[in-house]
Amino acid sequence: MASTLPDPSPDARTLSAEETVPVSRGSGGVESHGIDHIPDSERRGRPRELFSVWAAANVNYLSLVIGGALVLMGLSLWQALAVIVVGNLFWLLTGLLAVPGPAAGAPSEVITRTLYGVRGNRVNNAVTGWLISVCYFALSLAAAATAAFSLVGDTGLPVNTAVKALVVVLIAALTLAISVYGHAAIVRLYLPITLALTAVFAVLAVAVLRHTDFGYVPERPLSGNALWATVLAGVALIASGPLSYTTSADFSRYLPRATPARAVAGWTAFGGFLPGVVVCGLGACAASAVDMNDPESSLQPLLPAWFRPVFLLALVLGTIALNALTAYSAGLALQAVGLRIRRQVSVLIDGTVSVSLTLYALLVSNFLDTVGDVLQLTVVLLGPSTAVYAVDIVLRRNRYDGPALADESPAGPFWFTGGVNWRGALALCLGVAASALCVDTVYTGPLATALGGVDLALPAGLVVSAVAYALLMRTGARSGRRPEHP
Repeated sequence: MASTLPDPSPDARTLSAEETVPVSRGSGGVESHGIDHIPDSERRGRPRELFSVWAAANVNYLSLVIGGALVLMGLSLWQALAVIVVGNLFWLLTGLLAVPGPAAGAPSEVITRTLYGVRGNRVNNAVTGWLISVCYFALSLAAAATAAFSLVGDTGLPVNTAVKALVVVLIAALTLAISVYGHAAIVRLYLPITLALTAVFAVLAVAVLRHTDFGYVPERPLSGNALWATVLAGVALIASGPLSYTTSADFSRYLPRATPARAVAGWTAFGGFLPGVVVCGLGACAASAVDMNDPESSLQPLLPAWFRPVFLLALVLGTIALNALTAYSAGLALQAVGLRIRRQVSVLIDGTVSVSLTLYALLVSNFLDTVGDVLQLTVVLLGPSTAVYAVDIVLRRNRYDGPALADESPAGPFWFTGGVNWRGALALCLGVAASALCVDTVYTGPLATALGGVDLALPAGLVVSAVAYALLMRTGARSGRRPEHP
């Protein structure tokens, strides 16, 4: 792993946000940086590049499945579309969390030392940064694999267990290759990927919308508590996607320090929101006409025969783009946990674990049930962790010192008490506890039971963590203790 050094060029702070500076690379074009600070001399790029990074990652099969799942849960088409828009508004938080990247020249996995301390942040990265990322990698890989299985079946080959395992490994290998090459490869590849996927999904949209029943209402429309419970569960399902990217600064940290914060937040949020609404919306529209319990087979009558293999390939490509980002951040998280290994090695470890989980999801478990349970349950942790991070950015006014964040010694500014910022840890725990009391997914919390199954886990976790962290940090600031307080 590259060493962490202070910025060698203080004058570079005046670089224009649009100026391009060559980036340092390892041999063969492989990114040499891991969680170390990116000096100003190696910053380059434009904030609008972030749009294609996030857009390519969100034109994927999993989004199509989730959109269809909302109708399967009992919502009318227009209720499902409203839920999709509201859930995707959480990309605004993902955009905000990308803002510290250029300011600090560090990934999110390091920036969050301000929230939890050096040691506390290792625990945060182990769970929020690594474990959840690997689970998302596995779910998305399983989704891509189901599309690839259909392609293999169309060739006449038997789709047995051995073939399925081989397909999963091949898709994972392509994904990990992008992640290993790193940031520059992602930025370079994702614009053409976005354009290709846009063309494919434009054809899909024409085919689906021709058959959409815009007045679709289920035979037994939901009402009262049942409706609210389903709507809130649907919002949590959609929001789990953007909330899973508490690591969005990983992809903005190479931008020049002077890059406008609004541009970073705006292009990141727009890149996730637009395709998220469109692809999930197409899934919901398709569910008004066909049974989306089996999307590959059900969509076939709606599509031209020539387009089916193109569509399936696009689903695989979109998921590769999504998982390359996930694996990249999971690799950084593994380094931030404290393992002194190269980023490329950490990415390969992530891939091995994810492939194992994917094979379980496909060959042992029910895929749709697994998707719903995992995505809704992760909100219990992701909502509070996002809230704490977002409030810290606002309180600090996005002032982060990259070289100081790299100091892991007890004498460093982010050691706090015994290596833990107990204010951040307490705010997170309070938010998780509040969310757990309100959740209704794999298990039902007591407050959800009292409310007749209405799941308020997402808003409860966000609000409690945000308020608790703001109050705790403001109290510390008034006491005059530094530097742990904004």
